Amino acid sequence: MIKKFLDKLMGKSTPGTSGGKPHFGKREEVPASVHGINPELVDRRAAEVVATLKQAGFEAYIVGGAVRDLLLGLRPKDFDVATNATPEQVKGLFRRAFIIGKRFRIVHVVHGRGREHEVIEVSTFRAYLDNAAAGQVAGNEKTSKAQLSGMQHAVDASGRVLRDNVWGPQDEDATRRDFTVNAMYYDPVSQIVVDYHKGLQDAKKKTLRMIGDPATRYREDPVRIIRAVRFAAKLSGLGFSIEAKSAAPLVQSQALLAEVPQSRMFDEMLKLLQTGHAIATIEQLRKLGMAKGIYPLLDVAVERADTPFVKAALVDTDRRVNEGKPVAPSFLLACVLWEDVRNGWQARLNQRQHPLPALQEAIDEVFDKRIGDVSGRGKLAADMREIWVMQPRFEKRVGNTPFGMVMQPRFRAGFDFMRLRADVGEVEEALAEWWQDFQTADDERRDDLMDQAKEEQKARQKAQPVVKRVPRAAPAADPRGLPQGSDAGPVDSDAEFPSEGGAPKKRRRRRRKPGGAGGGEGAAPAAAGE
Repeated sequence: MIKKFLDKLMGKSTPGTSGGKPHFGKREEVPASVHGINPELVDRRAAEVVATLKQAGFEAYIVGGAVRDLLLGLRPKDFDVATNATPEQVKGLFRRAFIIGKRFRIVHVVHGRGREHEVIEVSTFRAYLDNAAAGQVAGNEKTSKAQLSGMQHAVDASGRVLRDNVWGPQDEDATRRDFTVNAMYYDPVSQIVVDYHKGLQDAKKKTLRMIGDPATRYREDPVRIIRAVRFAAKLSGLGFSIEAKSAAPLVQSQALLAEVPQSRMFDEMLKLLQTGHAIATIEQLRKLGMAKGIYPLLDVAVERADTPFVKAALVDTDRRVNEGKPVAPSFLLACVLWEDVRNGWQARLNQRQHPLPALQEAIDEVFDKRIGDVSGRGKLAADMREIWVMQPRFEKRVGNTPFGMVMQPRFRAGFDFMRLRADVGEVEEALAEWWQDFQTADDERRDDLMDQAKEEQKARQKAQPVVKRVPRAAPAADPRGLPQGSDAGPVDSDAEFPSEGGAPKKRRRRRRKPGGAGGGEGAAPAAAGE
């Protein structure tokens, strides 16, 4: 308390607050004998980027979450580099390097091509600037583009940083970072870790502590709220937890997320659910009192996380990520929103709508209600729609349908979706096993499977009770020579695919030619009604 009073009296302040020069921490160089990082866990290409920058006379380090993971004995998935070289200077040192971003200008150094390519993200050390002295705009990134174009450091009315491209020394760059365990620098050449904010100690204590005043740091960039949850979820299995002081403002700060562009919020939501810790993320959100209010679609995922189908999807996503397999946002979101699609479809079938248009209408309604207008919705929506529309078609295993299904580009996603439905008892296990065999079988085996499906269909038809119709009295003829209630116009054909408990099939009616004298019994049926 006395120290805080003296600091205030002398004009000092903590990072992230205004009034006086902040304390940037004391530089500590930790040797390999103390930090114990295994050099074999360091990505070769990231080390080459650091070496190239150092050979050109610049400072360069691996930074952020990669250093944290290396200290914990984990192999990082991504490696970022920080340097005192400007983006233009970095770009000039590498054959395939691209400057990206406006809010934070960084360089992507690309190695390899195709699926083997790797991107090393290189950022320039940023200066610590008092946001109270930054240029201010009344709008956001979209509404104030013209005003922001000439600014290097700008904030909006709430204090959120909209531009941050002022370069500075390493100690100020460290102070700009969020958690202490993410603010360390590792030199793979000398194998020294540079630490300004006791990050190494916090890593040993398994504590996530925000640098500076947490409430102010969340206001500078509200996405830090989501990052706090993501880090806590990722590291919870190792015993990490958010420091009480850093966790306290989280719930109250959630309102700041309303000012973040929807496209960025959508991307951050996907990071929460698709980085291999979806189940742990749900637990952290509930534990921190943040189960609702971050993003509407995330609210739905959290709400349904305990239902058998969505839980199976989340567990499966975590498994695939941890096995190094690709995951698609369309698949997971299709699982989360399937309940809405299914209910909307069934409601329309109950109104005796045709199954396929009813399903399409239900899907459109869900997109408008749950997804909204976010960047990339077109491709995302197309993939989700294909997954959903395939589901009733899996029930049809005769004719050319199975051969056409396995040729579709999204067949595997549709099958995996149906496989999960079988796992939770929504469809028969035998159906999933049949399609599992069919997609990998040779032509002879496929013929056998088709015969098996036909026999099963016949057995089901025989098992259905026969409904005897009671003869009705012949209706009186109308002046056109047609029975009452009949319609000379065309009638819809049978449904394209059987629905799950959907509307009964419509029978095809035949048109009769209006005979010369009222159309007698001998009048031939019209060809259109055949």
